[in-house]
Amino acid sequence: MKIVLLAIGKTDARYFIDAIDEYRKRLEHYIPFEIQVIPDIKNTKNLTVEQQKDREGELILKSFQAGDYLVLLDDKGKEYTSMKFAEYIERKTHTVAKRLIFAIGGPYGFSQAVYDKANEKLTLSRMTFSHQMVRLIFVEQLYRAMTILNNEPYHHE
Repeated sequence: MKIVLLAIGKTDARYFIDAIDEYRKRLEHYIPFEIQVIPDIKNTKNLTVEQQKDREGELILKSFQAGDYLVLLDDKGKEYTSMKFAEYIERKTHTVAKRLIFAIGGPYGFSQAVYDKANEKLTLSRMTFSHQMVRLIFVEQLYRAMTILNNEPYHHE
């Protein structure tokens, strides 16, 4: 199984890029992991919020392959502790055949078509974070989950 973090728009702050890259490199030791970035929609001034979500949704859905399992990172999703998230990842390694995709939507969230395609929704927090911060928090939590599953001392109870 491969884990993919799918996100709309690039990360442009150097300090986020460096931190995300550090955790991405650390993850290579444990599991195949990739970050896929879908470019921001251009010329959004004349689009309604729904039209923008629909266009982003089309791009998100085009990136799927047969056998993918889609988890939306969404504020209305299920919330886990780090330990429970590690257990969740372990279960998915036994049940997802190809790619476990965690998707971060655009500034207005996901289109209805993406919600309809999703297998699950998960939240990293009930608080709101910038999309760049969500990427960093997610890769750090995924790394933490891998160290928990391997009984390494990164996580402390």
